[in-house]
Parts: sequence; C-alpha cells; structure tokens
Amino acid sequence: MFSLKDKVALVTGASQGIGRATSLALAEAGAKVAIAARNTEKLASLAAEIAAAGGEALAVPMDVADPAQVKAGFQQLLAKFGKLDVLVNNAAITRDTLALRMKLEDWEAVLRTNLTGAHLCIQQALGAMLKQRAGRIINITSLVAETGNAGQANYVASKAGLIGLTRAIAVEVASRNITVNAIAPGFIATPMTDPLSQEIKDKMKSMIPLGRFGTDRDVAAAIVFLASDEAGYITGQVLDVNGGLHMG
Repeated sequence: MFSLKDKVALVTGASQGIGRATSLALAEAGAKVAIAARNTEKLASLAAEIAAAGGEALAVPMDVADPAQVKAGFQQLLAKFGKLDVLVNNAAITRDTLALRMKLEDWEAVLRTNLTGAHLCIQQALGAMLKQRAGRIINITSLVAETGNAGQANYVASKAGLIGLTRAIAVEVASRNITVNAIAPGFIATPMTDPLSQEIKDKMKSMIPLGRFGTDRDVAAAIVFLASDEAGYITGQVLDVNGGLHMG
C-alpha cells in the first residue's frame, strides 16, 4: 500500500525541514521528485542524497512568490518528466511581530509566499493534472490557522487562507479525479522552530497529549498517504498532525 511508483511529485520549500523530509519520503515510496526552493546549494545536496538512495530527483530553483519563476520551474519539471501527479505546497516564511507594529511589507511578503505562492503553483499544476484527469494537491497549513497565535497575524492569516483555498479548489476539480487536501502540523522540530527559547519549547511540550514534539518524518508520512491511490476518496480535508495538541 501507499506506493508512488511511476508518479511524479513536486515539493516546494524542499531545501530543509518538512519539505526536505517529504521529498525523501516521496522518493522512498517510488516517486520521481522535483525539489523546489530558493537555496540551490541545499537543493543540489538533497538531489544527490535521493539519487544515492536509488531515487530520481530534479532540482528546480524557485521562489514561489515570483510568478515567472513558478512558471519556469513547472516548465522545467514537465520537460524532464512529462507529467505531474502530486504537488506539495510547503514553501513558507515568517515575519513575526505584534499586529500593531507590523509593517505592510512584512504582511505582504508572508501572504505573497505562503498563500499567493501556493495559488500560483496550483494554477500551473492544474494545467497538467486536468489533462490527465488525475492528481493530488497537498497544502501544508498550520495548527495556528485553527487556533490563532499572538504575534503572527500575517502567518496565521496566510495559513488560514490556505485552508480556504484547499476547499475551494477541491470543489472545483473533484470531477476530474483531482483531490486537494491540507495538512496542519502542530509543533514540529524544524529549522523554523529552532530559534524559539527553551522556555517556550518546554511550555509547548507540556501541552501536547503525546508528550513530545513532532518530527518532519511524522508530517512526511501523512503527505505520502494523501498522495497515494489509497487516499483517493479524501478531498477538501485538513489532516491535523499535532500529537493531540488541538482536537477541534
């Protein structure tokens, strides 16, 4: 079960954290993987790691906030593999501060990458998926999109918007056998969470029923499931991967 043999996937924000783990997991499941991010050095290293394990990867330099780079990246992917079966919208940034102090450029930068970037990638992916009448789109949202979080109005808004985008596109393309779902990770140990103080980390861990932080592999496993044929009757859903931290 959950084999992705002969499938082609693209993962944005693939150079580190959840994106990197997801790329490795998809390749391990048999998919050919296009790995997209801004850091070309990290992409090259990841592509080499996938190849060394017997998989096939294509490094695609891409800033999802730039429509021209998104279009060029998808053209590169289709020229190499000829199709696209799975899109994982994982690229995200933060510009945290209290709403009263938030600069407009910080608000717009986060929305442009986290939400508009996903929209741009979905537009490009649908061109291929509609023709083949099949596909999987998986958007990585966040626990805070469901709970809110002080000091992250821009990030929370972008991730909540991603849930709405997921459901809207799911309705639009369901008749073409394309599923669209979101995954909402809770507290996952990644480079994005590393800068948090130990005090905050200890407080968060005490609130998690399973008593531990999640790993990037925990999230990657959920993504592989939603990308598989076995998840073909699931669409428009948000899968929480949070150790029980939020059960709403």
